[in-house]
Formats: sequence, structure tokens, C-alpha cells
Amino acid sequence: MGLKLYFDKGKEEATTRRTPGARPLFDKGNRLMLITHRTARYTETEEIQLALQGGCSWVQLRMKEGLDDDNVREAVRLCEQVDGRDVVLCVDDHPEIALRQGANACHLGKLDMPVDQAWKLVDANLDPGRVFYVGATANTFEDIRVAVSRGASYIGLGPFRFTGTKKNLSPILGLDGYREIIARCEDSGIDIPIFAIGGITLEDVGALMETGITGLAVSGAIVNEPDPAEATRRFLEEINKY
Repeated sequence: MGLKLYFDKGKEEATTRRTPGARPLFDKGNRLMLITHRTARYTETEEIQLALQGGCSWVQLRMKEGLDDDNVREAVRLCEQVDGRDVVLCVDDHPEIALRQGANACHLGKLDMPVDQAWKLVDANLDPGRVFYVGATANTFEDIRVAVSRGASYIGLGPFRFTGTKKNLSPILGLDGYREIIARCEDSGIDIPIFAIGGITLEDVGALMETGITGLAVSGAIVNEPDPAEATRRFLEEINKY
């Protein structure tokens, strides 16, 4: 895909070799992550197309059932066609397929492959000059600490509130949970990018961004809207006020 540089462990200096823990430089263009969730109206592929039209530069392909090489290949193709900006395509749960089909990130849940094991796969299957990121799910400060020690590129921290798009939810965090965890990260010198996730609506953006998180991962509040492209634009506009 189009990415040519990485940024090592949150620093802004471009590096020439991928390392475990390499992190994207999050800026105004990629602090919104769309997470696909098939609806009666849109397939995952259609959701990606619409989010890209709305300006999204980070897409997580989540298909809890039926994900295969063809799905990822088509998502890669769509992301590569975007002119004027780099798009990160992240594949949920399946680092092998992500690597095989040219995606540039994978996201691992707490019960999935450990982050350090995923990096071994990356190093064994991808040229060291190619960009790749490994994200991890967290619900507690301890989850974050472990993920960082294993080389996570970013954290998806949640859930913010109840969401019907994910089964087996961890305990709800709410705003107070984010404030407490972000504060503990700061006190411990942990500066990994952290994205809030779980039942987030447009009205939540300001309060969540003020907790100190990096950005937002959103599914239902975009894909369930009549115009997902416009919903994406509205989220980006609100996020980029912070």
C-alpha cells in the first residue's frame, strides 16, 4: 500500500527499518478509525468505500465470520485507490491474511494471538522496509502495560459504553475510566497512542477527546447512518477540533 515511512515508538523521526512497537504518526487525518460491521443496508466493502469518501484514513476490516483472502484483497484495492492521502488498512484478528494480502496493520483482541507473536510473523513474512503495525485491545491499565511490553503500535481502549456490535464485552469504562487510565499511563511514562472504542456517538467526541486519548474508533454511529460518508466527515470535523 502507499505508506512509505514509519515512526518508531511514537517519535516523529522517520525510520528506515520496521521494528516491533513501530507506531503511526497520528495527526488530523487519521485519528478516526472506521470499524466495519455489516448491516442490512451495507456490506463491509461498501462501508469502507463510503468512509473513504468521507475522508477516513484508517479502516479496520472486522468480519467475525467469513473473513478470507478475497475480502482483504478487495479492501486493500479500495484503500490503494485513494488519491492524495495514505490509508491504513487494518485487519481484525487475522495477521496471516493481513500479511498475505498486503494490508499494513492488524488488530488483536485480548483472546487473540499475543502481540509479540504477531511481530514474529511480520518479521518472517514481510520485508523490513515495509510498513506494518500491530494494535491491541485493552480494558485496563494493566492490559496496556502488557501490550506495550510486547510491542503494540497502538491501543484500542474500551468499551466506552455498551455496544451491540461486539460480543463478550469487557467492563464499561465511561469517561471516568478513560481519565483514570490515561492518568496512570502518563504517571508511568507510557505514551502509546490510545483510541476509545465502544458505542461512541458524535455527541461523545468532545468529552472523550478531552480525556487525553489520541482518537476514536467508531462503527455503528457511522455505518448505521443514512449517509455514512457524511457521518464520517462530521466525526472528523469534531475530532480535529482537539
